Amino acid sequence: MTPDIDCIVIGAGVVGLATARALALAGREVLIVDAAEDIGTGTSSRNSEVIHAGIYYPAGSLKAALCVRGKQMLYDYCAERGIGHKRLGKLIVATTAEQADQLDAIAVRARANGVDDMQKLDAAAARALEPALRCTAALLSPSTGIVDSHAFMLSLQGDAENAGAQTVFFTPLISGRVLPGGGFELTFGGEGAMQITCRTLINASGLHAPSLARSIAGIPASTIPPEFLCKGSYFTLAGRAPFSHLIYPVPQHAGLGVHLTLDMGGQAKFGPDTQWIEHEDYALDATRAEVFYDAVRSYWPGLPDGALMPGYTGIRPKISGPNDPAADFVIAGPATHGIPGLVNQFGIESPGLTASLAIAAATSAALNA
Repeated sequence: MTPDIDCIVIGAGVVGLATARALALAGREVLIVDAAEDIGTGTSSRNSEVIHAGIYYPAGSLKAALCVRGKQMLYDYCAERGIGHKRLGKLIVATTAEQADQLDAIAVRARANGVDDMQKLDAAAARALEPALRCTAALLSPSTGIVDSHAFMLSLQGDAENAGAQTVFFTPLISGRVLPGGGFELTFGGEGAMQITCRTLINASGLHAPSLARSIAGIPASTIPPEFLCKGSYFTLAGRAPFSHLIYPVPQHAGLGVHLTLDMGGQAKFGPDTQWIEHEDYALDATRAEVFYDAVRSYWPGLPDGALMPGYTGIRPKISGPNDPAADFVIAGPATHGIPGLVNQFGIESPGLTASLAIAAATSAALNA
């Protein structure tokens, strides 16, 4: 079969764009396809925009390895291209004696992942950095930062298109099949409905990656994980925050707790919380602010009444449920499912933004494994 196009990447979020860029720069013919109206409209634009250090993930996991590698790649990329970013550092704060004991385990895990710049602080040292903070102890992560995620995605798209890639929007995948002689036949909807064949297919569709894989006949069902939606709400702060670092509580099971982050303009936001949902829904329930006040005041008792303004929500693309251990990233190439030219990217939640360039490299490697 002579395919219509060499490579199709489904999904124009940050990881899809990074993957398309890597393939295009390697000389491949690439078409990026997305059902939405623009790049990064889903998880990629509904997060904390944090450059994570690689602290929390199990040693030996893809999340750990790709976060640590991707962090440096992202800092280098942004510095080379003048993309807005700041290495602010973050404090992981304990507010009880029990949580203070947990900080030691977090530091041990960070070192196992190759994060060797963590610093344990007592309460006085933490308050010397952030006088408004209340805590019993803290860990300082100097290599945590923030990035202008939209500028980063625009740059990835520009790199890919400068290398010959094309991007089309409003084009949802309806169905597909693995062709007997190799390659894929895909049927897309939208105004430009079409049927097209390709040699290489990258499923980078984020929240919907498992269901998209199930829509393609010939992909073994046993290689496709279930999908779960975990919603997180964000509230913004009216006025300036008295913090120069990111402030994180000791992490919880499904997320990193209601933390304080800063954007490139210095605006503070809080979130995300954790809400397991059945269907994709980005509506923000303003009454959840009551829980946020309690959570934030555990480490910032000076948060004024009425200071939290409704912000936005995001949804974590999880492949493990609320009662399951947290799942690792899954980059499922031919070695997993036996289909040449196919990579499914499953469960790419946080730290997907940080790890995006490393995930792209791992995806290219999986194609050839």
